[in-house]
Amino acid sequence: MRPTLTGEEKAARITVFGVVQGVGFRPFIFRLARSLRYKGWVKNAGFGVEIHLEGGRKPGFDNFLKALQKEKPPLSRIETVKVKAAAFRKFKDFRIVKSRAGAGFVFISPDIAACTDCLEEIRAPRERRFRYPFTNCTNCGPRYTIVRSLPYDRSETTMAGFPMCPDCASEYDSPLDRRYHAQPIACPVCGPQVRILKAGTRKIIEGGIGKAAELIRRGKVLAVKGIGGFHLVCDALNPRAVERIRRVKQRRTKPLALMARDLGIAGRYAWIGRAEREWLASPSRPIVLLKKKKDIPGIAPHLGETGIMLPYAPLHSLLLENLPLIVATSSNIKDAPIMKSEEEGLDNLCDYILTHNRPIATRADDSVVKIAAGSPLFVRRARGYVPYPQPVPEGLRSSAQVLALGGELKDTLSVYKNGYVVTSQFLGDLDEYRNLGYFEETLSHLCRLFDIRPDVVVTDLHPDFRTTRFAAGMGIPHLRVQHHYAHVLAPMLEHGVEPGKKVLGIAWDGYGYGEDGKAWGGEFFYADYLSHVRAGHFKEVALPGGDLAARQPWRMALSYLRESYGSNFPSLPVFGVLEKNKTGAVREMMDKAVHSPLTSSCGRLFDAVSFLCGIAPVEMEFEAEAAMRLEAVATATTLKSYDVSLNETGPTVRISFEEAVRQIIKDLKSGTPVPIIATKFHNSLARLIVRMADKARKDMEISTVVLVGGVFLNKKLLVLTTRLLKKHGFEVLRPVSYSPSDESLSLGQVAHALAGLSRPKA
Repeated sequence: MRPTLTGEEKAARITVFGVVQGVGFRPFIFRLARSLRYKGWVKNAGFGVEIHLEGGRKPGFDNFLKALQKEKPPLSRIETVKVKAAAFRKFKDFRIVKSRAGAGFVFISPDIAACTDCLEEIRAPRERRFRYPFTNCTNCGPRYTIVRSLPYDRSETTMAGFPMCPDCASEYDSPLDRRYHAQPIACPVCGPQVRILKAGTRKIIEGGIGKAAELIRRGKVLAVKGIGGFHLVCDALNPRAVERIRRVKQRRTKPLALMARDLGIAGRYAWIGRAEREWLASPSRPIVLLKKKKDIPGIAPHLGETGIMLPYAPLHSLLLENLPLIVATSSNIKDAPIMKSEEEGLDNLCDYILTHNRPIATRADDSVVKIAAGSPLFVRRARGYVPYPQPVPEGLRSSAQVLALGGELKDTLSVYKNGYVVTSQFLGDLDEYRNLGYFEETLSHLCRLFDIRPDVVVTDLHPDFRTTRFAAGMGIPHLRVQHHYAHVLAPMLEHGVEPGKKVLGIAWDGYGYGEDGKAWGGEFFYADYLSHVRAGHFKEVALPGGDLAARQPWRMALSYLRESYGSNFPSLPVFGVLEKNKTGAVREMMDKAVHSPLTSSCGRLFDAVSFLCGIAPVEMEFEAEAAMRLEAVATATTLKSYDVSLNETGPTVRISFEEAVRQIIKDLKSGTPVPIIATKFHNSLARLIVRMADKARKDMEISTVVLVGGVFLNKKLLVLTTRLLKKHGFEVLRPVSYSPSDESLSLGQVAHALAGLSRPKA
């Protein structure tokens, strides 16, 4: 609600909290106040921006407050506006005054794509920044990846080593210029410069960005330094160059991201709807997963979608002037973090390095998003969205500071302070030692940036996760939260659910450590912020070989066949790709219950069905590959589904897919097309959720359903389930600003910690 005064005051003190520093907010206030004939001042403060107003074209301050919200700078994000009466000082004009130092909790903008004004400048021969690849202003450019500490001043960024020339200093000091206090301001005279190096020898190659484009057209692989790290780049339409990137990255089939010169080029290869168009061209410039229109060999084999982004740095725009479409994948070796310096081993990955001398303070991958029923579905949340703050529901707020360390795979960190949570960029899998270093690097950066001194640290329940062990050594209270329960709490906090409300939380993924020590992953909870009850779960089946079964889908196919038919289950042609002794050994392993722990994982069910349908590879290269292939072929239109049984004899419903598997085998033997089988399987899962939701409403008077976990990155399943639930009168919550995968665990962990901290003491 917008605050107002009585209309009788002669002066007002306005404080604005949110992303309001380093985004051109003070010059905006300066221009707005002068246009409305107000006197007074504006300044940065430890909590945001402070404004003193007197006079004005109209009595009162309502017109200023309306314009403040309506016309704010594009990079700003206002969280709260507080207004109170102030002493009348008889100011004669309106000024920008020196900022007041002091501790606070100030947010900064994420990195933002080059704006239209800056792109026009670099294309105009008469402009002094003509073809300059580091052109930016207060409306665009790097932020989070260049800042080392707050306050957000040039001296605290990686631009500190580039003293401004007189022309840039004049723009920087002029409140009416769009570069007023733009900390990354630069030009060819005083700013960073690019250069090309020959990989290996590091010989400097003349020719700059134009030469780099020529090398790419000739089939070379280049490492190109962007905003959050290096991309490996090649001509996307050159199969040999694409294969070279796959070879150096040890990536056989995992999809590669593309960067298209413009929307017209992207539209040649993918179907782009209105929502997809808006996200592709948005200031955050994520990779958007789009339905294929024309397949490009080697880019996204066996999948129905291609990831495409548009240029977001001026350097990219200049590079793509004569290159319509390039591969732009993170420069890292398998499972390691994106490289931010040419000294991190780039020479082994490319032929040439297009680099520059502006250091990257914080590495950040490109964000990846799907569009599901018009709304974003984040696969990876990083550059362009971090560190946007997440407000916490009023009933959860606490004066304590909380640090949450997430899980082990697809990790993120979250910090809570003064009513807001900031979640880090995607950090990767911490079982890779370089990602563990990235984790520690980011933890230090976030705590320094936002002055975090945690009173409590929160982790997953798993005793052997690196995050759990790390927290145990911090010497502060340590809270551990069950994996899937944390999943459910994340979208509750995101959507502002107040304490006390119960939901049916559905958390489906590949693995999470259960409260009974088993491998969970097909879970239903009755939950609020303080507690949860396991309302139902998939019936456990053997996980033959343990973690190996998560990489080899045929093992789970054997497990589900054994569960559905008994030990003497039928042999199927699909297993012909395997050596007989392999399947025999796994069958014996399950019969003897050797190295075959039990799992309720929904992800492993997808693996089994995908392999039985002849779609999944014998060994997956990346997580959820089998499930993604199954989703890609689920293109048929059918209302039919398979039978899923619910055993309600105990307090917890056990859900069996034995009959469903037998029906799938029957369909396969009768020659039913695989797209129909895949679609029926998706329908079965959606209808199962509706059945469990109906039960929750009947038994517990719960009418809100939360859909979360990596399985709900499956757009087909998510959209179908949401539509059916809404048709049955349920409110549906799912992550919109965060990923449903393990990336959101740290957010949910914060929610549970705050619920305990804010609970009234007995």
